This record gives sequence, structure tokens and C-alpha cells, in this order.
Amino acid sequence: MPAPYSYDLRQKVIDAIELDGMPKTEASQVFHVSRNTINLWLQRKAQTGDFLPKPNHRPGNNHKITDWQKFKAFAQEHGDQTSAPMAELWDDDISPRTISRALKKIGFTRKKNLRLPRT
Repeated sequence: MPAPYSYDLRQKVIDAIELDGMPKTEASQVFHVSRNTINLWLQRKAQTGDFLPKPNHRPGNNHKITDWQKFKAFAQEHGDQTSAPMAELWDDDISPRTISRALKKIGFTRKKNLRLPRT
């Protein structure tokens, strides 16, 4: 997603239109901003009182596993099961995919390491 226009540029465009009486079409050509964008800024100013850009962050996941020491101990104890039963055994409501990602994050694997000597 591209970065929003700076607040300074927005201020200059809005001031040129409202204070100087510049037509929107001319302002769009002078400041190299589309007329539709100017209309959106003016609408936002009418609705909220300012033309700040909308927050430019995607909603992230809220990391349901926060205590990693507890999860490591849980993985050692229940590591022989698949992620679906492990998800049911975990304290919170959690998906099997979240268990899989967490296992990968802590480096837990069920694969045999053939380089280690057998005891």
C-alpha cells in the first residue's frame, strides 16, 4: 500500500482552494494530485474537521500465545500429538494453525535428526 500524501501537501492544497479560491481542477494540476483525491480530502474535512490520512496499518494478529516458556513446556509434554489435539489441550481458544506457527517459531520439530549419535 503506498504512503499517504503528507499533511503539509494536503494543507497547501486545501488552503489554495478554500482561502485563495483556486478551482479544484487547477489545484489538481498545480499540485499533481487527482481531483478525486482533493474531493476526498474535502469530504473528510467536512465530516471530521480535519483531513488527516486514515491509519495506514493492517490489523495484525493479537498473538494468542504470549508466554513462550509455558508453550515450550507444553510442546515438550504434548509434542507427540498433532496440532489439532494440541489446540484443544491449550488453555485458550486457539486454532491448530496457530499451534503450528508457534511450534515453528520455537524451533520444535518432530523430524529425526540423523546426524546425532544414537544412545
